[in-house]
Amino acid sequence: MVAPLKPVTQSQSLYDVDYHLWLLETLNQLEAKALESLDVEHLIEEISDLSRREKRRLESLLTRLLEHLLKLKYWQTERDYSHNHWQREIRNFRKQINRDLRVSPSLKNYLVEQFNDLYQDARELAADASGLPLNSFLEKPIASLDAILDETWLPTVADERRAPEP
Repeated sequence: MVAPLKPVTQSQSLYDVDYHLWLLETLNQLEAKALESLDVEHLIEEISDLSRREKRRLESLLTRLLEHLLKLKYWQTERDYSHNHWQREIRNFRKQINRDLRVSPSLKNYLVEQFNDLYQDARELAADASGLPLNSFLEKPIASLDAILDETWLPTVADERRAPEP
């Protein structure tokens, strides 16, 4: 049995009491063009949050993609065992990113702006996962964002010289 809804008090809004119901009510109000009854403050907050969530999702996917590309390129001792897994992950992350960018192409500009920072994060993650020193992974990105997102491109050891061992 579903618990009955608590009545909304003066100090609470439907947003605070039942978020899902607030979403449905807001949608109904928008469809009916009942703009005067909209909870504009919370609606603005939610739309802003949607944008932040999309950006964070793409940041996470791109970081994970870069991490796996770096493992594939530099983690020699694990390559034979993990190669297929890394390639599957690379394909999966690329598909998700490219699908998101087809729906929201303006987010590619955001990824371009964040690319170097995300690459540095991926270097650290790859170093942590592999146990290799951080300087085993080139400080400069191994490829452009377009190449990274290209579903046919994979790095090879011969692409660039490996950073010197400590």
